[in-house]
Amino acid sequence: MEIPVSINDEKIIIKYSTSTGAEALQWLSPEQTADKQEPFLFTQSQAILARSWIPLQDSPGIRFTYTAEVTVPKGYLALMSAENPQKSNGTGVYHFKMDQPIPSYLMSLVAGKFDFTPIGNRTGVYAESSMIEKSKYEFQEMEDMLEIAEGIYGKYQWDRYDLIVLPPSFPFGGMENPRITFATPTIITGDRSLTSLVAHELAHSWSGNLVTNATWNDFWLNEGFTVYFEHRIMEALKGSDYAEMLSSLSLQGLQEEVESFMNEGKADDTKLKLNLEGRNPDDGVTTIAYDKGYFFLKYLEQNVGKEIFDSFLKEYFKEYAFKSNNTEAFLIYLDEHLFKNNGLKPVGDINEWVYGTGLPKSLPQVNSARFINVDNALNSWREDESLDAFHTELWSTHEWIHFIKNLPQDLSEESMIRLDELYGFTNSGNAEILGVWFVHCARHLYQPSFRAMTNFLTETGRRKFLMPIYTELSKSEEGKFLALKIYGHARPNYHFVASNSLDELLF
Repeated sequence: MEIPVSINDEKIIIKYSTSTGAEALQWLSPEQTADKQEPFLFTQSQAILARSWIPLQDSPGIRFTYTAEVTVPKGYLALMSAENPQKSNGTGVYHFKMDQPIPSYLMSLVAGKFDFTPIGNRTGVYAESSMIEKSKYEFQEMEDMLEIAEGIYGKYQWDRYDLIVLPPSFPFGGMENPRITFATPTIITGDRSLTSLVAHELAHSWSGNLVTNATWNDFWLNEGFTVYFEHRIMEALKGSDYAEMLSSLSLQGLQEEVESFMNEGKADDTKLKLNLEGRNPDDGVTTIAYDKGYFFLKYLEQNVGKEIFDSFLKEYFKEYAFKSNNTEAFLIYLDEHLFKNNGLKPVGDINEWVYGTGLPKSLPQVNSARFINVDNALNSWREDESLDAFHTELWSTHEWIHFIKNLPQDLSEESMIRLDELYGFTNSGNAEILGVWFVHCARHLYQPSFRAMTNFLTETGRRKFLMPIYTELSKSEEGKFLALKIYGHARPNYHFVASNSLDELLF
């Protein structure tokens, strides 16, 4: 639709309605929620789904402020990426105001019955009643993370930083909607072991929300910076050993994805600067933007020193606050403000990092002492299927992930049974452990896991877990039959973002 506008027009009023099938919206029945009492609605606008529920210019390079009036059933609560209420007002009518300009992909809405609990002066958590106490415990470090982040890169510009735990069909780990991060319940483990995801979404308050990629070809400007900042927050909060584990897992995932792209003839998709013309921007949501971007910034930090690099990034976030940026403009800014202003010689392979395929020879090395211990445990397991000499009771989630991911690809059913008997992977309450374990189960069609794996795939909508497991199942005739059977029941529970990817994989 085209709306003619004259030079004298100051306001345009558009009356419209959106479809119940709008791709950004997920309408959940009571049975699909944690409490199983009331229906629930949430949106997922990134990358270009905001246009499916609001008529707007749906590009990350365009920012706007907004006000909104939202009406929900009495007793329900509504939240947006704006100033938010902390409890139901009884009328069901809520007014929202966002004075800071945001891009369209950060437009968000959630409605349902849920509670609020404060964490600190500027932080708090929303969740359904059955999840609120678990959530309060799990995210107790939010205020500390916020203060750490401000200490590194300057004042938090969004007033409050709250988080809502969504039902399990949410397709991502988190979504950095300003003032109200949407989070998956799969990071709630009871031991705060997966809260680096919160650090990641918080970091987006600077990289992404404050300074935004101008196009989806420049997606690494959002995610590479955010992974780097996430690791810095977690290093300050939990120490360098913890940060090194995160870096090591990033490196493993990056190397695997680069190898996969190269083998599939998709070398161009390993460049930081993408070319997504004629493609869905979701094609750029890979470890390249996240982890190759992170290692590029880590490489720059190692070349100029952490103090100089921190000062540079702090000024960068200040200079481009509430603006968008592209790769070429960033590289000019980098040359001028990081190198020339500090009297430094530019590193020679920046173009290789940004425009080259694969991984540069200058890729920073990662040395995790804790993962070296896990590697020793893996060698012990290969020899006699015993870990008696290692204090596995002290291992973190990340150490178990590293162990499971690096188990032999040709595990026998007897070995898998023994692993299950000793460590209970199939019945773990930790979604990250289940996510990597069920890949092995799918590969070997490990029948003792089928019931738990079916439940996991049916109840969890996080694409990060779904895609690898369904992909592995699809590699054999028996596995494909099982995958389609599970998917037939599970698909109604998935958001469009997940089902769209899975439809392409399975049909």
